Amino acid sequence: MAEKISVYDNHIHMDPSGRNVDAIRDFEAAGGTGFTLVTLPYKQIPITKGEDFERSYEITLSLGEKAKEVTGLEINIAVGPYPVLILPVSERYGLKKAEEMMMEGMDAAAKMVGEGKACAIGEIGRPHFNVPDEIWDASNRILLRGMEHAKELDRPVIIHSESGTPDTNRSLSEMARKVGLDPGLVVKHSSPPFVTDEETFGVMPSIPASKKNISEALGKGSTRFMLETDYIDDPERPGVLMDVTTVPNKIKYLLSTGKLDPEGINRICRDIPDSLYHR
Repeated sequence: MAEKISVYDNHIHMDPSGRNVDAIRDFEAAGGTGFTLVTLPYKQIPITKGEDFERSYEITLSLGEKAKEVTGLEINIAVGPYPVLILPVSERYGLKKAEEMMMEGMDAAAKMVGEGKACAIGEIGRPHFNVPDEIWDASNRILLRGMEHAKELDRPVIIHSESGTPDTNRSLSEMARKVGLDPGLVVKHSSPPFVTDEETFGVMPSIPASKKNISEALGKGSTRFMLETDYIDDPERPGVLMDVTTVPNKIKYLLSTGKLDPEGINRICRDIPDSLYHR
C-alpha cells in the first residue's frame, strides 16, 4: 500500500466575516490534510484592555472547532498578541499601557496553551517594518515574555517579524537561548528559503509555498522547513497573498515532477509539524 502523503499548511487564518469553513473545505478538497490556525486581530473585538485578547482568542478557538466539525483535517491552533497591534494601541493609550496590555495578551495565550486549548503561542514578535526604537524595544520585551512561557510549556512560538537576512534568525535564536528555549521551537513565519545552519541558527523556517522558494530551499539539500500560505481570509482581499489551495497544489507539483519523493514531503508536512505541535 502506498504511503499516505501529508499536506500541511503551517499558517492559515480564518475570519468570522470571511469564507472561513468554506475556504477550509476547499483546502481539504484540494488534498490538504492539516494546518496551523493562527489568530489575528478581529474587528469584532477591538483591543481596549488586556482582557480583550482572551476574547479574541476565543474566536480563533471557535473557528477551529467549526472547521473540525465539517472536515477530517488535523488543526493545530496558535494564539498570541499580534505584534503590530502595539502601534495603534500605543497611539490610543500610550506605550507604557500598550506594553502592559500586550503582556496580558501574552499571558492569556500561554494560559490557553497550558490548558490544551491551543498548542503554540503565535503569531508574536515585532513589527516587520521600521518603527521607533521605543516600540522596537517594547516589542522585544513582549516577545521575550512569550519565549519564557514557551520554555515553561515546552511549546513552540510562531514569529512575525522583519525578514530577509539570516541576522533576523540569529537575533531570534539568541533571544530563545537567553531564556533556555530550544531555537528549534522558534518558528519563523514568512521565512525566506533559509534552511542551512548558517542561515537559520537553529530557528525553524516556515516558507511561503511558491515554486521559487521551494526550489531554492530544496536546492540547498535540506527538507528542514515547513510550507505556508498565510491565507488571510479577508473578503475584501480574496487571495491577497496566496490561495488556500496553494500548498496542496504545490505538493502535487513536487510529486508529479519528481522534485521531491513522498518521504521528503512527509518530513516537511508531517514529521516536522508533529514534532512541534504534538508535544
